[in-house]
Amino acid sequence: MRVTRSAAKRAVNTNSVDFVSEAPRTDVPKKKKAKKVVNKEEQGNEISKAAKTKTIVIEHCKQCNSFKTRAIRVKEGLEKGVSGITVLVNPNKPRKGCFEIREDGGETFISLLDMKRPFAPMKALEMDKVISDIIDKIK
Repeated sequence: MRVTRSAAKRAVNTNSVDFVSEAPRTDVPKKKKAKKVVNKEEQGNEISKAAKTKTIVIEHCKQCNSFKTRAIRVKEGLEKGVSGITVLVNPNKPRKGCFEIREDGGETFISLLDMKRPFAPMKALEMDKVISDIIDKIK
């Protein structure tokens, strides 16, 4: 065992306890996480609810802030215009120079791909008209 100045002081003070051994306790078993049991009826209800609500995916590039502002504007407009709709913004890693609005697993409303700066096709869009057109197509 290594002898240091502090070890010599501890030897003098035998009344105080400086060392606490931290050994893993083997007598206490670990608690297991409770598993959630889902009935087949509950799964059917969840699937039917998902079928009733439409999911719209907005994919926008993170290269420029104008993509983000337009995506948020479309999201808020769709949520106000259509009740019970789910709008996802960039659920996956977005493509570069992309602004796309599509139904999950369905039709594509707007698809602007591989745009170069200054992103003229996206900036030329009238967002209020785009939102109203999408709402009409959904209904």
